[in-house]
Amino acid sequence: MGISAFNPTRFPGSISGLLQVASLLALLLLLFKAAQLYLHRQWLLKALQQFPSAPSHWLFGHKIPPDQELPQVLKWIEEFPSAFPRWFWGSRAHLVIYDPDYMKLILGRSDPKANSAYRFLAPWIGYGLLLLNGQTWLQHRRMLTPAFHYDILKPYVETMADSVRVMLDKWERLISQDSPLEIFQHISLMTLDSIMKCAFSYQGSVQLDGESQSYIQAIGDLNNLFYSRVRNVFHQNDTIYSLSSNGRWSKYASQLAHEHTDRVIKQRMAQLQNEGELEKVRKKRRLDFLDILLFAKTENGSSLSDHDLRAEVDTFMFEGHDTTASGISWIFYALAMHPKHQQRCREEVQSLLGDGSSITWEHLDQMPHTTMCIKEALRLYPPVPSVVRELSKPITFPDGHFLPKGFVITLSIYALHHNPKVWPNPEVFDPSRFAPDSPRHSHSFLPFSGGPRNCIGKQFAMNELKLAVALTLLRFELLPDPTRVPFPIPRIVLKSKNGIHLHLRKLH
Repeated sequence: MGISAFNPTRFPGSISGLLQVASLLALLLLLFKAAQLYLHRQWLLKALQQFPSAPSHWLFGHKIPPDQELPQVLKWIEEFPSAFPRWFWGSRAHLVIYDPDYMKLILGRSDPKANSAYRFLAPWIGYGLLLLNGQTWLQHRRMLTPAFHYDILKPYVETMADSVRVMLDKWERLISQDSPLEIFQHISLMTLDSIMKCAFSYQGSVQLDGESQSYIQAIGDLNNLFYSRVRNVFHQNDTIYSLSSNGRWSKYASQLAHEHTDRVIKQRMAQLQNEGELEKVRKKRRLDFLDILLFAKTENGSSLSDHDLRAEVDTFMFEGHDTTASGISWIFYALAMHPKHQQRCREEVQSLLGDGSSITWEHLDQMPHTTMCIKEALRLYPPVPSVVRELSKPITFPDGHFLPKGFVITLSIYALHHNPKVWPNPEVFDPSRFAPDSPRHSHSFLPFSGGPRNCIGKQFAMNELKLAVALTLLRFELLPDPTRVPFPIPRIVLKSKNGIHLHLRKLH
């Protein structure tokens, strides 16, 4: 006898009972989640009661239009001396700090990056040096530190200079149209070209072959997508986010970024298949960034997994080009806005380099005024506007204020650099702040963060900033475009909402 098909009308009581049970369970789950959020909000309120704050909505937090975040921060630092609570929504709040003593205390500890925010970067850059914590981070940091020894960085000077010259040659061809140039995209290609040749032994020209434009675009999109996701309560859940249009685009952009780094790794591995090349690399006294990763051994003696290898390459590929591109672009804008300082830098560089046909490692430390101008631009426009930490243990600040373990703190480097109690007349461009004899707090200027988790590529980046400024000023006068004033917006890296447009006037 066959089995008859199930007929729900024959069991109306059973179906009704199941629906009632399911509804009850859903209601209990909803109540449990609501209680959880309520208790977490009460915990936040209790912890933050010592810190004055601007009024916020109990559900929506501080409702700040996306484009107004930095202007609002500048208003709040006038009102609140050291820190203020920033509510994103009813159960999510950070303490935003910008007092140098507060910064020094936090950066001197070993608190991890806040997982609630940084985990959203993992599908893109993986768990490399930026996202790792604890002993694994320390192991990778020690492993990669030799890649930034001055013996390694010295030969990079000419490679970086070549990349800058390629960009300047392009600019010479473009400015014949006598229209302003959006410089950020050009500088991004140049810094990507530089990092790929220096750290990844890349063969080819990123700026001329055009194949890396999609990677640059993907990085820009991922910057924006990360920023919007962190601030959207509905996009905190991975499943919900993956079903959204932003989630689908983020996945696609991450794949583009991965394809780019995979090509770089495969090209270098193919080069090393040649036994002579492999032995030559092994005998080098100091290895380049990617070579260190390829030859690295973990504590148990095994090589890095493909996953770990790509995470470190993805991380440094992004950090090594995008932050530097931001720094150079804003420095050029600052110099365009202050022609007297620009001319003084140019004269300094001309007296040192002549026509700039040759520039060496030693030259980079012989540009005092240019270096002061670079630092002042980095103060006004820090490439990384903030970092976020989660307290691994309770903390008591110098003024006696206390926060418990588990609290999330935003270290606002942008606010620190614009804090009038730290920098008098902070909106004024004044390079003399960085004169050798000018006193300042050890943690008042943090363009590369600070403490044990400071930027590992700080010296690499500063070298590239100096090279780009020196060689550019020898060939062009930088002039602002008054019709398109840059509008800074916070992303992982400081960007301009409307790009950075400058007029370039060829010299001689």
